[in-house]
Amino acid sequence: MSGITGLLQLDNAPINPNILTGMTAQLTHRGPDGHAIWYEGWVGMGHTMLRVTPESAIESLPWLDSRTKYAITADARLDNRDNLITLLGLTGLATHLLTDSQLILEAYYKWGEGCLTYLLGAFAFAIWDADKHQLFCARDHIGIKPLYYSYQAGQYFALASEIKALLAVPTISRRLNEVMVANYLASFIEDQEITFYERIFRLPPAHLAIIGQSSIQIQPYWALDPTREIKYASDEDYALAFREIFTEAVRCRIRTGEPVGASLSGGLDSSSIVCTAQMLLNQAGNPPLHTFSYLYDDLPACDERTFIETILNQQNVIPHILQGGQQKPLGDTDLILSHFDEAFIGPNSYLPWGLTQAAKQANIRMLLDGFDGDTVVSHGDFYLTELAYKGDWGTFAAESEQLAQRLNSHRLSILINYGLPPVRAQAVQGQWRKVAHAVNEIHYNFQVPRRTLWLHQGLKPLMPMSMRQTWRKLRGDQVFQDGETIPVNPEFAKRVGLYERIRTFEQAHLNPPKTAREEQWQTLTSGGLAYVLELCDKTASAFSLEARHPFMDRRLIEFCLALPAKQKLSQGWPRRILREAMHGILPEQVRLRHNKTDLEAGFVRTLIMFEEQKADDLIFKELNRVDSYFDRKMVQAAYQRIKTQKNFNSSVIFTVWKAMNLTLWLIHTGIASD
Repeated sequence: MSGITGLLQLDNAPINPNILTGMTAQLTHRGPDGHAIWYEGWVGMGHTMLRVTPESAIESLPWLDSRTKYAITADARLDNRDNLITLLGLTGLATHLLTDSQLILEAYYKWGEGCLTYLLGAFAFAIWDADKHQLFCARDHIGIKPLYYSYQAGQYFALASEIKALLAVPTISRRLNEVMVANYLASFIEDQEITFYERIFRLPPAHLAIIGQSSIQIQPYWALDPTREIKYASDEDYALAFREIFTEAVRCRIRTGEPVGASLSGGLDSSSIVCTAQMLLNQAGNPPLHTFSYLYDDLPACDERTFIETILNQQNVIPHILQGGQQKPLGDTDLILSHFDEAFIGPNSYLPWGLTQAAKQANIRMLLDGFDGDTVVSHGDFYLTELAYKGDWGTFAAESEQLAQRLNSHRLSILINYGLPPVRAQAVQGQWRKVAHAVNEIHYNFQVPRRTLWLHQGLKPLMPMSMRQTWRKLRGDQVFQDGETIPVNPEFAKRVGLYERIRTFEQAHLNPPKTAREEQWQTLTSGGLAYVLELCDKTASAFSLEARHPFMDRRLIEFCLALPAKQKLSQGWPRRILREAMHGILPEQVRLRHNKTDLEAGFVRTLIMFEEQKADDLIFKELNRVDSYFDRKMVQAAYQRIKTQKNFNSSVIFTVWKAMNLTLWLIHTGIASD
């Protein structure tokens, strides 16, 4: 974790060092170990340093290479240093003296823009190429490191790790982007470039940017392959291959001379990371891992102590325990907003904030976490949908029965969620033989009347879209994205074209995925992954820490996506390959757990217990200052459901949270007054 800045004066004016210094000063929390700027003519760069890898102890950035005359600033961690050193022909040198930024610069010198093919890790960097008079920027494949920019043709190009550094440039407008406001209220986060400021953008993951004096070019340099499939001879071979890649992903992320920390929730993902990391630390003779966990003494529904204590009893780690029931959802709001620079989706963001703060107090500089093992490994539930599309209802019924037993659920609910959507899709497409086959098989395996199936799955989906939209309007709402009702003022939504934008996206995705791999690929390439990674980065950087995510290793993602669906769900076991790979590493009680704790009740309880008056003021008073954006009645009705702590769900919580958080941010920035 470091901070980078960059500025090009496209009007050929010399760089004002005061502006560059001001930009870089906004990022001192990202790099408490030193800061510097470099500028020459109409180009300048800045850097704030956080030393967390062994090589960073001797690193100095920005750096001008005397041989190539290239300059670089970077927030980077390379995970394939040895391979890269070999490919670059640098093996005869003292490789421990080669920093990651030097390797990136050497790669650019050798391969030019193609260097990104050879880089593995987490990075955001900018290279000034004096020969071509252009700036070359890139963001890593997954989007772990952020990179924001602003561009005005013929005037300037500016880049930074955080928005606040760009706002330090006098010529960059602070004008609110109302399209983003509407997207936010609709939880529509597929646009990976937009921000809350009209003139500030995000460079998407796996993209590069080339900026010359009269042009800017932004393009992707890598994409996940949704067609690749790997095959091994046995389940054991799959598990061993997963374990090898996963272990290497963890090993790369504990390469540091500092104490290593990790969040430990008691779930499969964080527990697998903790046990693997501690095993590797033991093998290397390094100090033990520090773990950070929440317990809920007064809220058993959210408490994971049984699983956390099982891990702590097995591993020689240094535990740090926090009380989740004492954390306040709105407690550090002003401080969080000052670091996040934007309103943010995520009611439970206060929990990783508190955990990271505890890590800072324990002098931890690098924190492992289990994000987003659910998506990378996959629960495999879409395998059931794949079986339904294939018409393999016998296997579908058997897997549903076993999965229902594991989840203490009912197989009919599994049929409704995963089996019936393909039948409806086939009806819409006029594939009546497949529909007839499905009706007969479902009737036989699930004892659902044929007449009911034909009516609701065969005929109802044929109702014209206009009739369905009319029905929605008669109900008085607009429902998109998992049934969440959008708390937006209808006039505002119409003015910024919100519903048209969402419908355009939906039209582009009318053909639903038919296989588990297609569904997983869509999730991995959606805007949600990069969005949450950016929140993780902001949380960690606020406390001068680096967040490291083993499940976000590109090699692991590519491997898991290419797995056969049966390796993700089999015999009723979701996430099968992770469970098999962790045999002998995870305690059985954790490895074979089948439930997942929902922290929604914790959010509601602590909000009402500690901050009811503050929430009341926001919903019933402050909201009036910005209600041109909100459907105030909808928000207030949702809040009343939360206040009673009854009849609420995630949709209700998100509606209230987004209203409160956006209002607080608009007040915090002064935009509400404007």
